[in-house]
Parts: sequence; C-alpha cells; structure tokens
Amino acid sequence: MKILVFLISFMWVIFGDFGANGNSSGGSNRPKNVNIGALFTYNSVIGRSAMPAILAAVEDVNSDTTILKNTKLNLIMQDTNCSGFVGTIEALQLMGREVVAAIGPQSSGIAHVISHVVNELHVPLLSFGATDPTLSSLQFPYFLRTTTSDYFQMYAIADLVSYFGWREVVAIFVDDDYGRNGISILGDALAKKRAKISYKAAFTPGGHESDIVNLLVEVNLLESRVFIVHVNPDSGLNIFSTAKRLGMMSASYVWIATDWLPSLLDSSYMIEPNTADLIQGVIALRHHTPDSDLKTRFSSKWESLKNKEIVKFNSYALYAYDSVWLLARALDVLFNSIDAITFSVDPRLRDMNNSDLHLQSLRIFDQGPKLLRILTSTNFTGLTGQIQFDSEKNLIHPAYDILNIGGSGSRRLGYWSNYSGLSIVPPDTLYIKPPNRSASTQNLYSPLWPGETTKIPKGWVFPNNGKPLRIAVPYRVNFLDVVTKDKGPLGVKGYCIDVFEAAVALLPYAVLHQYILYGDGQRPPSYNNLVSDVAENKYDAAVGDVTITTSRTRIVDFTQPFVDSGLVVVAPVKETKSSPWAFLKPFTWQMWGVTGICFLLVGAVVWILEHRTNTEFRGSPRQQLITIFWFSFSTMFFKHREKTVSALGCLVLLLWLFVVLIIKSNYTASLTSILTVQQLTSRIQGIDTLISISDPIGVQDGSFGYNYLRDELGIAESRLRALKTQDEYVNALQGGGVAAIVSELPYAKLFLARTKCQFSIVGRAFTKSGWGFAFQRDSPLAIDLSTSILQLSENGELQRIYDKWLNQNACSKSNQTSPVFASRLSLSSFWGLFLICSVACSLALTVFFCRVCWLYSRYNAEVDEGDIEHAETPRPSKRSLRATKNFKVFVDKKEDEIIEKIRSKSGDSKMQHYQVSDGPSS
Repeated sequence: MKILVFLISFMWVIFGDFGANGNSSGGSNRPKNVNIGALFTYNSVIGRSAMPAILAAVEDVNSDTTILKNTKLNLIMQDTNCSGFVGTIEALQLMGREVVAAIGPQSSGIAHVISHVVNELHVPLLSFGATDPTLSSLQFPYFLRTTTSDYFQMYAIADLVSYFGWREVVAIFVDDDYGRNGISILGDALAKKRAKISYKAAFTPGGHESDIVNLLVEVNLLESRVFIVHVNPDSGLNIFSTAKRLGMMSASYVWIATDWLPSLLDSSYMIEPNTADLIQGVIALRHHTPDSDLKTRFSSKWESLKNKEIVKFNSYALYAYDSVWLLARALDVLFNSIDAITFSVDPRLRDMNNSDLHLQSLRIFDQGPKLLRILTSTNFTGLTGQIQFDSEKNLIHPAYDILNIGGSGSRRLGYWSNYSGLSIVPPDTLYIKPPNRSASTQNLYSPLWPGETTKIPKGWVFPNNGKPLRIAVPYRVNFLDVVTKDKGPLGVKGYCIDVFEAAVALLPYAVLHQYILYGDGQRPPSYNNLVSDVAENKYDAAVGDVTITTSRTRIVDFTQPFVDSGLVVVAPVKETKSSPWAFLKPFTWQMWGVTGICFLLVGAVVWILEHRTNTEFRGSPRQQLITIFWFSFSTMFFKHREKTVSALGCLVLLLWLFVVLIIKSNYTASLTSILTVQQLTSRIQGIDTLISISDPIGVQDGSFGYNYLRDELGIAESRLRALKTQDEYVNALQGGGVAAIVSELPYAKLFLARTKCQFSIVGRAFTKSGWGFAFQRDSPLAIDLSTSILQLSENGELQRIYDKWLNQNACSKSNQTSPVFASRLSLSSFWGLFLICSVACSLALTVFFCRVCWLYSRYNAEVDEGDIEHAETPRPSKRSLRATKNFKVFVDKKEDEIIEKIRSKSGDSKMQHYQVSDGPSS
C-alpha cells in the first residue's frame, strides 16, 4: 500500500492537478458527456488492433440515437507503453479524470495494480486483454474481464495433451503475472489428466536473444518433446526463430502455442513466408467467435476505419469493441434510474491532503457499485457472441478454435469449449444439446506435425544430455541363470538382461544405458531397498528379477510382466509304492459309504414301486431280497435285467443312472491318474499344511516371500529360515532343517532342474505375480518397453529367451504333481447329485403310498358293505386286527387283481340293490 501511495504522489508531482472537469450533470437526468477511459499499449500487436476497434465502437455508440440518447461518450486513452511502471502511472492519471469506467488494460501485471485503485474508487475496469486467471472477482470486485480467462485456455491445452496421449510437457513462458499464473493453472489441469509439466522454462520479459538460445538448448536436453509456449505476441516469434536454428522444428517435436500466436497472425491477410517457415506444424489456440452478420459488417467496415495500422483485426479487437457497447448499454440503464452522476472525495485522501499531498483529483464514483451490478447482469449479443457473465464474472460459453499452421496459412482442426470439450462441430450448435464430455465424442481432424509428418509424435525421447540411463542390476549369488555378473562389455548377463536388451532393440530410438551391480555379491540384495533407491532417483531403473507387488507399484512404475511368477512350496517327496488297494483311493471312505447306501436305497425304492405291477419283482421273500441286491448293484454297469414298468419307477431309475454315470466317469479318471501319473508323495500338501504345522520354513534370502509369510499369512518369524544358496536349499530339505521351502516359481523350477527332481512343487502357487522392470514414476520408457515386451511375446522371441536360460533340463510335469491324497474325490463334490436322487425317491414313494391308500380305502369300503348284511354285532378289536392284516395282504397283492375285484364288488352291489327295490312291487 505504501508503494501505491508513492506512485500516486509521484504521478501528482509530474502531472499536476487535473481538476474535476470531466463529467457534468447540469442537474439534468442525463449528462451531456460522460468520461470513459481506455488503457492499452498503442504500439503492440493487441493495441494496434484494439485502438481502431475502440474508436469505432465509441463512434457507433455516439451516432446511435437508440442508446444513451443525448449523452455522448468522451473517450480518454492512455498509452501504457509496454511498461509496468509507466502503465501504472498512466492508469492512475486516467483515474483522476473522473471516468465512470475504463476499458482495459491489456496487461495482466498492470491490471493487478490498478484493480486495487478501482476497488477504492468504485470505477469498473472492463479488460479485453488481461487474461491472468488469478484476477479473481473475489479479490478484485471491480475488475470485469470481457474476454476469456486463461483458466479455460489451459484446460483446453490439457485436453489436447490427453487427446494425443502425451504424459509430460515443457512449459516455455514469460516470467510475469500473465505467464506464471497461466502455467500454474496448466499444471493443475494436466494433473487431472494424469499428466504433468516436467520442466518450467521461464525467461524475463524483453530478454535478450542469447537468453532464449540458452533456454531452448537446456530444454532440448530433456526427455519431453511437447512444448507449450505461453508468451507475449510481440516477442513470441523469437522463440520459434531460435528453435528453427537449433533444429527443434523437425519431426518428433510438438509445439503448442496459446492465443498469442493467432493474435499475431490474424493481423495480416497472409502469413509472411519467413514467418510461416518458422512455425510449420505448430498447433495454436484462438478465441472462438461465432460467425454472424454483426461480425461480417464489422469486417467490411474495418477497411474504412481511420487510425488503423493493420489490414486485419484479431479477436482482441472484437472483445474491445464489445466492451464499449457493454459499458454503453449499462450506462443507459443507469441513467434511467438516477438523477445525476456524482463523485466524492475519499476522507482518507482528504487527510493525506492536509499533509501537502494534492490528491483531490482522485474521486470516488458514487454510482460505481450500481453500475457494476448492471454490467454483470447485462445480456446481449455482440461481435464475439453472447455477452453474459456467470457468478464468478467470467463470460459464459468459453471456447477456442484449434488451429494447425501449415503452408502459408492455418487450418482449423476443431474446437474446444468448456461445455463439450474437443469437437469438430462448432460449439454454438452444441449448446442446445445436453453436455457430453465422453471420450467417444472427443474428436479433431488430423494435424500436420513439424517435419511434415502426419504420424502423432511420441512426445518424448531419451534425454540427449550425454548421461546414460543408470540401471541397477541385482548382484545375485544364486540362480545365476536369472542375472549375474559378467566379464563381457555389458558387465552382466542372464535371462533378465537378454529380455531387456531385446525390448530396447525394438524401441524406435536409441537408449544409452549402463548397468550397475546392486549388492555386495556375498548375499542376495534386498529387492525392497532396490526399488526404493529407484524411487529416490539414485537409479533410473532396475532390471532383473524384480517381482511386481502392490507396495512397490505405489512408488515406481513397472513394465508389462515378462514372466509369470508366484510363491510355491517346494518339499521333499518320496516315490509312492504300488498298492493292491489302489482301486479304493479315488474316493474317500465317506464317499464309498454314501455311494453304497444310495445303491441299496434306490434298489429298495424301485422294488417298492414295481412290486405290485411288475412280475419280475415278485416271488418268494428270498427271491425278492436277491432281486433288490442284484438290481441295486447291476445298475453300476447298466446291466440290470429287470425292466421297470411303472412311471414312478422309470423316473427314479433314470435319475439314478445319470448319477451313476457321473460317479463312474470321475472314478475312472481319478483311478487312471493315480495309477499312471501320480508317482511322488509328501506329507506337505501345500501352504495350508505349512500354516497348520509348527516346523521351520525355508525362504529365499532377499525375496518378498519372507515379508509375505510374516505379514500376510501371520507365520511367526521364528519359524522362517533365510536361505542364500541352492546348496543351503538341498541341505535344509534333506537334513530336515525345514519342512519345505517357499520360493518364487521360476527359482523353484531352476532348483528342481539342478537337483534332478529330487524334490517337488506341492500344491499350487498361492500368489499370482510377475517380474517386471522398474522405472521412476511417470517414466515414458516404462510404457514403451511394455509395448516392446508384448511384441516379444507375440513373435515368440520371449519364449526363446526363456527356453535358453530357464527351461534347460526342466523336470517333467509328472515329477511335480501334488500328493496322491490331494486328488481323492470327496462327498462334498457329489452331495448335490445324491440330494437330487434322494428327493426323487421320496417324492416317488409319497405318490406311490398315496395311491395305495386310496385303492385300499375303496377296496375296504366294498368289503364292509357286504359284511354288514351278515354281521349281527360289531367287534371293534377283532375288526381292527383284521383290517391291519388285510392291509398287509392288500399291499402284497398285484394291483391288477385289486382293481378287478373292486370292479366286481361294485357290480354285485348294484345288482343286489336293484333286486331289493324290485321285491315289494311284485
């Protein structure tokens, strides 16, 4: 604030007292003249286009009788002269002329200072060129931006970067409020797209050409080849001129310029050949202004405008023109609601005046707050489209044209709008549709890149700074086929090295690298520490048998896995001896018992269902018992000779034969496996067995398996034994030092091959993972090498390298199977089938007995009717016993005989009834 007071005092000493001779109300409702200001740099790309536009707008307003009526706008222009200090003095001088509002400034730096002044004086500031996103409405309520904020332009660039698949960019910007704050927003926008600014290259405004040369030489040594240029239009071409000389406008480079470049190019009918040669293939953003009759008429009128120094206008001229009309419309509304415009002296300035500081020329605009409210609520259509402000005092519908410089002009690739993102359809036609930012709707036409290529650049190359890639390689003391020290040119060799070299050879660019052994060679290194060192930039990458784990992926980026891995259990095994009872091994004893019971149960059920209707299920009790057993077990071979004739019997038998078929098939397959495949057995079945017992467990020293067993599976650390060499593996397993060894699958296969399959992998792998190459976070090399690894896998080269190093003398699969009893079939695998069969039997028996009871009731009713005529006194007890005996006899009789007897009884009863009723009549 002291600096501001000093500037005001200095301005007064130089320029004197300007008085209060601007606006006169004369006590009438509308003043005859009203002062408005304009702040911009006359001799600049934006100023040369904005000046004639502002003058034309004032002339059009003053000649239009439908607005402001008899009030004329008195325009007071001040030249900021491309200087922050001079511009601030000029702006303060303008504030002393009793202006009701000011158009400008075009400089964000001046806007930051003057916004403090206009806040105190209540003078609205309508800026058509200050695009700094940090000029917020909360901090500077009287600053009203009549152009699009760079906030939206930076999000448009972020969408472009994401659209073409780039992850890192280099920002080249002028080191002032305009440049710094815009690039800061770009960093936030890129972060939302999982991208970032890898380097910020700033240079001082008006810097020497040597500074630009040094800056571009420095950024040319970086990995990223995507450059975002956010500078002033008056000096921006110096960037491309220097880049051209340094060979940075060739293929593989990407240049994206903000709206400063189209503002420069739009000021002439055609791009000059020398200029066009500098910017071939550059992508640039330009403020989108929709085509309209107003814009066409203004373009035609431009030819006749006076005081213009350029043959064409840029978008800032349109925003400047609309700013004057916005102010005129707001003043028209203001004059309809007030009697006069007045200015008053700030009491704080009056106190300073007593200290001999003549500041009475700076007055507070009394109607300023009301004019500001009218301005922010005004809505009309201008040259730039709809002029309307949102709650944050930004113009609604921010949009940009995406241009591609080529030949002697530019080509529109599409549009970007905050409403719909990237599109080849003009945003004006999309505003009437629901917003859609899905990936499928993001489209642009194909650009022509630097070097006259249509192939999208990768966006990065290996840094050309003479420093090779520092690659850490585990210094192993065992399993040397994986990776080991070597006396050759590379210094290392092994399976992992061959895969990495083959993948690097497929890259479209050279990768300088050197291998650095990690570890002392006395014991296996800690892989967690190795990954941490890569994350801490001690190494650029780690190449070797590095397992991809969740904790490691949080700090580094891994390539596509080049080999499958996972923890397995290696245990001592012994050869199984042939047993005369091997045929019983496919099933557990529970399975055998339930299966036998079901055979007998089904046989009994079928006998019950068939006994009353089928002669093959009748006979003496001995014959019927033999039939039940024979029928039951003959169904196992589908050789039962008895035929079922009842519907219920056929249904039960059909379901049971289906169950027998499944059981028989599984038994045959399991028995075949036991007799022909299973040759080894062990008391350790897998990881579950190791957890349940208390014996020591061997773990490869330095691997992630140690921490996994301790932290994830809860195995006591006292049970874990770290083993360094393969000899220690053998001694521990043979001498009983450990019950088993937990190792990664590739190591386990190498160990089994070396020991000639004396041991075996038991159970299955209980973790799923793989080996990958580790790089620092967001390294593009990780992505490119992943693509190379996939290519190696598809063309068979990856398998060839695997066979060369890891598949020699491998154990056959028959020697690495699980224990015999692990494959026995239990009741849990078949209880569903048994349940279905039991339910079918129960339902069939229920239906059968219901039918039997119904027939018995009919049969008993006919018998009782005949007995009533001969019985004199009932005998309940004897009758009950007789009924029970009769029911047993009834059930054992053939059903055909029962039905025939019921019919005959029914016929006799009818005849007797007929004779009785006929007797008396005769």
